[in-house]
Amino acid sequence: MDAAGPSSKRVIMYREWERRLEDVRIRDADVNKLVMNYLVTEGYAEAAEKFQIESGTEPDIDLATVFERRAVLRAVESCYRKEAIEKLNRLDPMILVMNRQIDFRLQHQRMIEMIHAGEMEMALLYAIDFLKEFIRTTTLFPLLGPSQRLKLVSQVNAAILTSQNHEKEPKLPTLLKMLICIQNELDENAAFPLVCDLMTTELPDTACPYHLSF
Repeated sequence: MDAAGPSSKRVIMYREWERRLEDVRIRDADVNKLVMNYLVTEGYAEAAEKFQIESGTEPDIDLATVFERRAVLRAVESCYRKEAIEKLNRLDPMILVMNRQIDFRLQHQRMIEMIHAGEMEMALLYAIDFLKEFIRTTTLFPLLGPSQRLKLVSQVNAAILTSQNHEKEPKLPTLLKMLICIQNELDENAAFPLVCDLMTTELPDTACPYHLSF
């Protein structure tokens, strides 16, 4: 039952809102496509292959290319820069040509690792071809941190997807952003049980005290 609140907001009670949500029909096939799109775009090759078998959902890209991309990303995650560069070039030589920033960061990561391993002479020899950039190496030491490494992995993943004419981001986060935006806009004009936790998506018995953001 709807009622008028003191703030002139339209109030939709919990039971009524729950019933309305239950009336919305979402096909399992559509949900499966979203899941597959997320796994493929993020490079979870093994999970995508298993999900394909279990759900019968066909990916929108050859899974063999996802396994190849996953191998590159693992090399980046594990700090195997030489291996990552070699695999990238085998995958598509134009990726590093068209993404000089990624090439620069991969090369410098490799030099920084040599320095930390005490391989100073090898690092200096490696730096001969771009000495001017190497002078800035001291400012690049944070690249060894986990957060910067993950950022580099994300950049490499996006560059490979672009070279394969595939979207760089999965559809699921975009839909969640739309959900949050619409919910927050509706909250300006109506009082209803807001989804406060995207992990559980459970509806609280009381109003959510804040707007979700992504």
